[in-house]
Amino acid sequence: MGRALLLFSMALPLYAAGLADRVQALLDASPVARTSFWGVRIVDLDRNAIWFESNSNRLFVPASNAKLFTTALALMRLGPEYRFQTRVLADRPPGDGGEVDELRFVGGGDPNLSGRVVPYRMGAPPGNPLAAVEDLAGQVYARGIRSVAGDVVGDDTAYVWEPYPEGWGLHDSVWDYGAAIGALSINDNAVAVTVLPGDREPAPARILLAPPVEYYQIDNRVRTTAGPRKISIERLPGSQQVRVWGGVPPKDPGSTELLGIDDPALYAACALRDALARRGVAIRGAARALHLYPNQAGDLRKGPVAAPGPGVELAVRESAPLLEDLRITDKTSQNLHAEMALRAVARARRQIGSREAGLAEMQAFLDEAGIERGSYRLADGSGLSRSDLVSPAAMVRLLAYLYESKLREQWLSLLPTGGEDGTLHARFVRTPAAGNIYAKTGTLAHTSALSGYARRKDGHMLAFSILVNNYDVPASEVRALMDRICTLMVQ
Repeated sequence: MGRALLLFSMALPLYAAGLADRVQALLDASPVARTSFWGVRIVDLDRNAIWFESNSNRLFVPASNAKLFTTALALMRLGPEYRFQTRVLADRPPGDGGEVDELRFVGGGDPNLSGRVVPYRMGAPPGNPLAAVEDLAGQVYARGIRSVAGDVVGDDTAYVWEPYPEGWGLHDSVWDYGAAIGALSINDNAVAVTVLPGDREPAPARILLAPPVEYYQIDNRVRTTAGPRKISIERLPGSQQVRVWGGVPPKDPGSTELLGIDDPALYAACALRDALARRGVAIRGAARALHLYPNQAGDLRKGPVAAPGPGVELAVRESAPLLEDLRITDKTSQNLHAEMALRAVARARRQIGSREAGLAEMQAFLDEAGIERGSYRLADGSGLSRSDLVSPAAMVRLLAYLYESKLREQWLSLLPTGGEDGTLHARFVRTPAAGNIYAKTGTLAHTSALSGYARRKDGHMLAFSILVNNYDVPASEVRALMDRICTLMVQ
């Protein structure tokens, strides 16, 4: 199976035994650990030895630690240089006067059609969230298109239309972290709703949308009133009406919430239609979406499905290398990007961009990595599903397998670095672990996780997984105990 997978036997050196004793003492002394369910495994990758384990073969909800499985799969199956294409097609070459019957905005799975700075840079301010749409619209106009007799169609048929995986909560879809999944995704399939005070009391509040695309209908019931700000936002799942109510004081700086887009292909079509109209293109039709529904796809675990209809290419945009997006996915814990990566692997390897095909390919990959099938159950690519289960032992085997792979350095570059960037930028600051912990975080209700690598001061690299379920204290208390364990590891 390879050296990295033989994580057993051999006597522990004295300092390893000392670490095990100190970790056990921390867990024994902690009220948090005594009243919750902890699973831990720590392995010396250089010596192939388990230094500490507790409940390491038990199954835990991993939260966003599941992204380690998805990003590893994508990196190994697609390669770091893999790229996506987004295109705009016409049904025919433009006729006299630059007219076409229909435009098709075809998504190819690029997750970064947004204002995000790529490559990832901690704290970089975002740019125009519609920059990609504007670029494509400009290309279409430059090709001489001046009128569209029919519709502008958002085509996300590269992936099967399964917007919400098994185990996601009903209200996850309302917010940006649970936005619908599709092959055509603009601005992470999210819209920012900002509430600002009106000119005077009791005037209605001002509500701004960013990007400013006409998609959601806003029912504004917020008034400018004295007293503390109190704002509530409601959108029923599947509805395009957003109801906002409450009060905001006259000089309040306002507040912003990020809502998920329930039909990303339709939203993208609206954005492109608007961008073309602002350039003077006359469009007589509407914006609409074209999906590939599961009942149209046949076998969801293996393709192929029917090829999309032909078209005349008017505009194309190529993504940055996949490695750059996987870095964004792990460092910022971006759910949508992880789900899109799972489907990208499915489409490339099994000729159908479905969740089922992605999970089937995941199982084949984990078989190759020597991870026992009973040590995990994955229902999605992001870890937002409450149906996901993973053991610390399985997590560490994955980490060992990637550490021994030819893509080790690229893999390590994906992970947040303690005290420096990503979701660990504020943890381990001014401790020996700063700059020496490379790990993925994970958080859901009553669930915290941290899995990755610890570089010791003697140069040895440890792989570790700490999964915690069923606690009823502030998550900060659980993270504090995790961080103390990590600090012990690097010493």
